[in-house]
Amino acid sequence: MTIPAYELYAIKYAHHARLRSANFIGGDPHDGPMPMDYFVWLARSAERTFVIDTGFNAEAAARRKRDHVRCPTQGLALLQADAAKVRDVIITHLHYDHVGNFDLFPAATFHIQDRELQFATGRHMCADFLRHSFDVENVVGMVREVYKGRVAFYDGDAEIASGISVHLVGGHTMGLQFVRVHTRRGWVVVASDASHYYENMLERRPYPTVFSVGDMIQGWGRLFAFADSPDHVVPGHDPEVLRRYPPPARDLEGIVVRLDVAPAA
Repeated sequence: MTIPAYELYAIKYAHHARLRSANFIGGDPHDGPMPMDYFVWLARSAERTFVIDTGFNAEAAARRKRDHVRCPTQGLALLQADAAKVRDVIITHLHYDHVGNFDLFPAATFHIQDRELQFATGRHMCADFLRHSFDVENVVGMVREVYKGRVAFYDGDAEIASGISVHLVGGHTMGLQFVRVHTRRGWVVVASDASHYYENMLERRPYPTVFSVGDMIQGWGRLFAFADSPDHVVPGHDPEVLRRYPPPARDLEGIVVRLDVAPAA
């Protein structure tokens, strides 16, 4: 059976100016700027459309001192994807910048790992260090979606549809999952926060917001194992993604890039 080839896009919706010391455990001896971009992702074939993560809104951006560029649903609309009609949303984890705006997808089923909701509602949230990156209203809201029958749970690796699978990796959170997408250039891995930047995974330097450092380090090997090459792994927050990959149209430069084509040399 032929596996469908998905179009795959990264859509920037926010930005944060920060220093290198904030992005590596132990800091960095060259503490210059190392900004962070925030993305959602769209995977689309002739038959199915998947949104990967839903970002955060302007209120959360103001509270956390991030630069909110646009609502992620507006970015999706630039690709003719209507959030109100999207049927499948993969939530890589429940941090505020990956599950905010879930309420703007009223027709969607949310795909999430068992362990992530367990993590976000259990004893580990008694520690401020671990709960800091969660927004309680998002977590409670996702519990409500469970009771509405709109959440699909996974216990580890699973194929959601032909050409789309999720893979439990943990590390950053207990139930973090990355997404493997079949595209015209082969199997691409959307790492989400399994690696915030290229440097985290390529230089084996863990990001400081972490539940299990050991799982984070082991997870980089899983990213590469499920991708066709290291160039097929896309980190979750690196502005370099917008420089390496081409926009689908000139007027979308700096906003959207295609991940189903090879990166620039």
